[in-house]
Amino acid sequence: MTDITVNKVAKAEDRTLPVFAEAEKMLKRIRERAFALASGRGFGSGRALDDWLAAEREFGWPRAEFVEHDKDYALSVALAGFEPADIAVTATPRELVVHARSTATRRDEGKAKDTQVRWSEFRSNDVYRQIGLPGEVNVDKVVATLKNGVLMIVAPKVQQQSKPVPVKAAA
Repeated sequence: MTDITVNKVAKAEDRTLPVFAEAEKMLKRIRERAFALASGRGFGSGRALDDWLAAEREFGWPRAEFVEHDKDYALSVALAGFEPADIAVTATPRELVVHARSTATRRDEGKAKDTQVRWSEFRSNDVYRQIGLPGEVNVDKVVATLKNGVLMIVAPKVQQQSKPVPVKAAA
């Protein structure tokens, strides 16, 4: 298991890191594609979620699972083929952003000169996953690890201190 560096943004409204603008561009492309899928079939079919998920897959949005526990949120993201150095995780109090970028090219350096590659599916990958959180997390304690091609992020919830409410006697 390999630890991944987490960029920790203390305030949710701080959107100065480039990853936020890049993720928003990807989301815009996904929204436009999902709209195009829906408009091609008609909007009354009740398949908006299917259209959104199909658009995500087209643009390389990695598969993920988001789980809420009593004390934390856990996000698993499928990133097979990425190395830890290819992955950036950004955490704000209300959001997690995963950006993974790699160039997977195949080199035929030992092949004879008369060898020609007819086709290849090796390509560059540039993927994002942006998850809005239902509650605040303690950004300083967010951790991320990569194991067997799955990125696992654990984001501890901010524990709300319950304060006793004083009760006054009626006069």
